Amino acid sequence: MLIFASGMPVNFFKYQATGNDFVIIDNLTNFFNKNDTKLIARLCDRRFGIGADGLILLESSSDFDFKMIYFNADGRESSMCGNGGRCIVAFARRLGIIKDTTIFTAIDGPHEAKIEASQISLKMQDVKSIENKAGGIIIDTGSPHYVSMCKDLDNLNVQIEGAKIRNASPFLEDGINVNFVDPIDSENFAIRTYERGVEGETLSCGTGATAVAIAMHASQKTNSNCITLQTQGGDLEVQFRFKDESYFDVWLRGSVRYVYEGTFDNF
Repeated sequence: MLIFASGMPVNFFKYQATGNDFVIIDNLTNFFNKNDTKLIARLCDRRFGIGADGLILLESSSDFDFKMIYFNADGRESSMCGNGGRCIVAFARRLGIIKDTTIFTAIDGPHEAKIEASQISLKMQDVKSIENKAGGIIIDTGSPHYVSMCKDLDNLNVQIEGAKIRNASPFLEDGINVNFVDPIDSENFAIRTYERGVEGETLSCGTGATAVAIAMHASQKTNSNCITLQTQGGDLEVQFRFKDESYFDVWLRGSVRYVYEGTFDNF
């Protein structure tokens, strides 16, 4: 059982969004020590803990329905996670905090979301800056992303090639998420993502899918404003509007699944 100073066991909940999986904890009473990076990393460890790409705390907010705090699997608090944001919306409804729509806050500001059966749509931040750097397209969609075109995506060693870019000198200090893209047609793109903090490939990445969709439009690989991203864990859909070199009204949509809940001991 996961036990803190009070001696009381604490439940955790496991959710996944197109294979991007998270440990989620109800922290409305602020009992969880957010500075305990070792504990968070151990909870996310797939051999000695629960196992997840990241850990999310749901906290109270005076101005919004709730607050999302996201930690990478290495235990450090990180930037926005799109799939994690969609998962915490499902969790908030499970707790009875919301119904089918919500506005919550995260590290990058407020987000709207709506629930339609197993599909959850999350409104992402506007994108006004797109940069060509180090052979790729750099976009911040709440988290920084590098987008690179790639042939024979199925046989790409994402662990090796992603780590090379993530640890390259222009990105070494803060790290960057790396997305490899192979066009299927003008509205469908296959992607694979190497995530900083996880330091490996994840089955999908929400902010990465958003970055790829915008990058494909910005580089004129598509004229569509509704793009499907085929990830290793399933399909994600990104819609947006474009005007005056800015992308706005950006929505990320895909499935979310409750996996299980339990308690954790021997930490």
